[in-house]
Amino acid sequence: MTVSTLAASLPMPTRQDRRIVHITRGRGHGGIVRLMSPSDLGERLKPFVFLDLFEIDGETMGGMPVHPHSGIATVTVLAEGDLRFDDPEQGQGTIAYGAVEWMRASGGVWHGQELSRGEASHVRGFQLWIALPPELENGPVENAYIEAKAMPQVGPARVILGQLDGTSSPVNAPAGITYLLVTLGANEEWTYEPPVGHSAAFVAVSSGTIDVGSTLRAGDMGVFDHDGAMHFQADADGPTTFVLGSAIPHPHDLVLGYYSVHSSEDALIRGETRIAELGSLLPPAGSLKRERSVPVFKGA
Repeated sequence: MTVSTLAASLPMPTRQDRRIVHITRGRGHGGIVRLMSPSDLGERLKPFVFLDLFEIDGETMGGMPVHPHSGIATVTVLAEGDLRFDDPEQGQGTIAYGAVEWMRASGGVWHGQELSRGEASHVRGFQLWIALPPELENGPVENAYIEAKAMPQVGPARVILGQLDGTSSPVNAPAGITYLLVTLGANEEWTYEPPVGHSAAFVAVSSGTIDVGSTLRAGDMGVFDHDGAMHFQADADGPTTFVLGSAIPHPHDLVLGYYSVHSSEDALIRGETRIAELGSLLPPAGSLKRERSVPVFKGA
């Protein structure tokens, strides 16, 4: 038997797909479903520490109070509908499917009404928190609104954070994190090969149903095991929209405040001290109730 004949007779290697090891539907309050918090699945999936699936209609737009953060970055994407931003530093524009609001709260910030009603009467989306490394967790604040036309797409995936097949997101996120917004048509299949070391991974479904070895429906969040590719297939009723995150695990502790996540007690104290300082400088609450959006308040 020749070498070429021997090679042809050998079985082809099979792809090792990751399994879903935990499924949750979180807990809801009004139009918000908390799928993950720093005190539960966030400890397992860090740097991904918090995920909300939210819905807003015309009557509830503007209901989010102004509130503080430190030590984290927030990432807001929409699966349906649109919102407007109007910021002295960032200009005006629309956050719709494929766009992103990025806010690196770092040393301390107040926000909550920087996005206002767009043209859609119904909005559905995700807000993700990412734990920051020590060199960023008490550093300068950074926020950006990047419209859909400026966000790269690879196949069915919008690259919100990190890289996919050599294509990079414009968001200035820490290294070692990939976050994708994906829509698959009816019966469409797609495979994601995480970068080396990305052993923390999850998927959360906004609409439709997908098979990832387990069946996930709208409102489900699934936690993956540590190794292999992820193969997705939408059901026949498609389309199906979901977010997918993979990352190198955050090697630091999660030290929790009410709105903050840091890597040490000292870092938390510094973050909460700065939040209190900024809180004393906030404009009167009544002046924040207006039709246009309220810029992120990060001080001088």
